[in-house]
Amino acid sequence: MFAAFGDFLSSYNDEQKKAIIHNNSHILCIAGAGSGKTTVLTKRIEFLVKYKSVAPGSILAVTFTRKARQEMMKRLGANSGISIETFNSFCEKILRTHGNLVYGREVRVISYRDKILMINKALSALRMSMDQAIDRYFSFAQRRSKTNEQLSRIFMYDCFFIRDYFKFKNKKIEKDSFETTDVTHQKSADLVFSVSNFIESFMTKNGLRDFADQLIDTLRLFKEHPSLVPSYSHILIDEFQDVNKTQMEIMDVLKSPNLFCVGDPRQSIFGWRGSNIKYILGFAERFKGSDTIVLTKNYRSSSKIVDLMNKAISKLGLAALESCVSGSSDIKLEEFSNTDEEFSFVVNSIKSATCSQDEIFVLARTNRQLNELSLLLKQHRIAHTVRSDEMKKDAVDGHGVTLATVHAIKGMEAEMVLVVGCTTSQFPCKASEHPVVEMVKVDTYDRDEEERRLFYVAISRAKSKLYLTYTGKKPTHYLTDEMMLMFDSPAVVKNTKLSLSNSSDVITKLKVWRSEVSNDLGLPAYMVMHDKTLFDLAVKMPLDVAGLETVIGLGPAKIAKYGEQILDVLVG
Repeated sequence: MFAAFGDFLSSYNDEQKKAIIHNNSHILCIAGAGSGKTTVLTKRIEFLVKYKSVAPGSILAVTFTRKARQEMMKRLGANSGISIETFNSFCEKILRTHGNLVYGREVRVISYRDKILMINKALSALRMSMDQAIDRYFSFAQRRSKTNEQLSRIFMYDCFFIRDYFKFKNKKIEKDSFETTDVTHQKSADLVFSVSNFIESFMTKNGLRDFADQLIDTLRLFKEHPSLVPSYSHILIDEFQDVNKTQMEIMDVLKSPNLFCVGDPRQSIFGWRGSNIKYILGFAERFKGSDTIVLTKNYRSSSKIVDLMNKAISKLGLAALESCVSGSSDIKLEEFSNTDEEFSFVVNSIKSATCSQDEIFVLARTNRQLNELSLLLKQHRIAHTVRSDEMKKDAVDGHGVTLATVHAIKGMEAEMVLVVGCTTSQFPCKASEHPVVEMVKVDTYDRDEEERRLFYVAISRAKSKLYLTYTGKKPTHYLTDEMMLMFDSPAVVKNTKLSLSNSSDVITKLKVWRSEVSNDLGLPAYMVMHDKTLFDLAVKMPLDVAGLETVIGLGPAKIAKYGEQILDVLVG
């Protein structure tokens, strides 16, 4: 079949070709970082129309963000006739047509201005100013690292989140859900409970709906009026790892005979707002007879960075990615005694970078770190843009370096990436900027594993240069011994020696063997075997040639030359 479609498929690898033309009615495409998932999705739609004679109007392509939707529309053509939507834009179109059956009156989507109005009215009813609300809701530590505007935005976000959270649960906003033994938190919880209740009442009274209502009300409409459910012969869903329960229920109601879903479990990082990784991991069980196609070729990052990515997420048990990028790369792990030194390193790295500043990302786990970095970059007159968790893009100069939280940078890439704060308190993040949200989130999702995936997303943004920085004695435990050995920096030697203290006898034996070999051959010890290779041998303790092949620095030639001797040392 590949040959039959000639030029149409000629520029794609075999995995991509299979995803583009495969005939199964239900297909899951696991697309690793940088593997060309959007290209495959749009090319498959083109294939369906051009070669399978599928009517464009019977195809629905669903993605998660307006930006992704616009990109897909650009690739397929504005007049393609294909329905290209986000979940919310799809639902909004349905409600605009049939809203009278749901509401019995005119109801419109709230604007950002509406949200501000509602918050102000709610606080006025409580006889409280925004400044007083901020003082009550946030701790001193949270307040000192943010502007009042940022704090106001987070407070507003949390109140609407709580309202939507209970809406998705089909429950009233209950005070019992906010009870805590912490007096300070209880004051915060009481405030959010009151404001969220006000929001719900105000929206109902004034005919307003938000993003949560769009999904919930559309699902209710479909269930009450089955004849209004639109018919699509093919539905294709992007970023499938991010779907939530209500979105999946809508897909079930649509009952398309052909479903193509593309996503990456390694990049499932929105469990805190309702996304559920179980839908992508359980696809084969949910759709019996379906096929799973795995894209493993990475066209973004150098081999060193891809190897680090593979090791970072190996617990998921997915096929390892393979770099298709040639050229040099640079990965470092740098330790500092304090954050001033750490952030100075960031500034100096930006100033000495050979790539364009538009090709530099500085990533942090929290908004607080971004604010501190932004002030420092302003002092050094480095043009930059800030992208925070609230998804509001605060342009300082409109271009230059991008400062971002990891959540806000997903789907983007840069030549050079610096990830700051790679400590055990930031990855996984111990602090919460949304304390009451955490209090009521009773959904069970593995927070530590999601934080691990977040770390993976951070490092997988880099094309050729990746610098991880931290303060304190040890970096995040997401950096395993095996990963530590992949960096060339003093921090690695220090931390590897600490973590391998129980393996010191093995390393000593290997060093004695290496010394004997270097004397016999008249070569320096490092030319026989690098220290990193000895450390990796002590970590992995291979028992056969296959095990030796997984060790850093042991290629076929060295295994042929020294393999049996090394195994004798390890076994002995």
